[in-house]
Amino acid sequence: MPAHIRLAHSDDALFLPRVELSAAQVFRSIDGLGWLADTATMTVERHQQLIALSTCWVVVDADDQPQGFLSAERQGDALHIHEVSVAQSIQGQGWGRKLLENAMAYAHANMLCAVTLTTFKHVPWNAPFYTRLGFKPEVDLRLAEILADEYAHGFEPGSRCALSWSAR
Repeated sequence: MPAHIRLAHSDDALFLPRVELSAAQVFRSIDGLGWLADTATMTVERHQQLIALSTCWVVVDADDQPQGFLSAERQGDALHIHEVSVAQSIQGQGWGRKLLENAMAYAHANMLCAVTLTTFKHVPWNAPFYTRLGFKPEVDLRLAEILADEYAHGFEPGSRCALSWSAR
């Protein structure tokens, strides 16, 4: 069976940090962001928490091994995406978009108002990519707090943005 997307299972959490680390290697090609390739990933415990919420989807290969994931959680009337990562070996094949489409369909089906995320403004596979999928700039109090926390943890001020997709 070729690669496909499914809801993550608790056992998948062990593999997701490795996928995230693989995905982050692409940041080595962006001046000033290479350090992200060596940054700590989301913990297995945090992955398990998000998986338990049924708001984490994985791309799995023919052997049912995770090769990509999207981890999110409901925050008020929005689904907030914490991380989208696709292993280097399958990048550029549309899996990131397909993962986002799953999250968008979940938000719509669960009558949420929006899908939100924070991302880099000028990295081609970040804000420009999400904008092509219909995300628009948005900064409410919740998203402003997330951005402030990101800046406090080492991101260059002004390098990030908050985006929202209307699920209605």
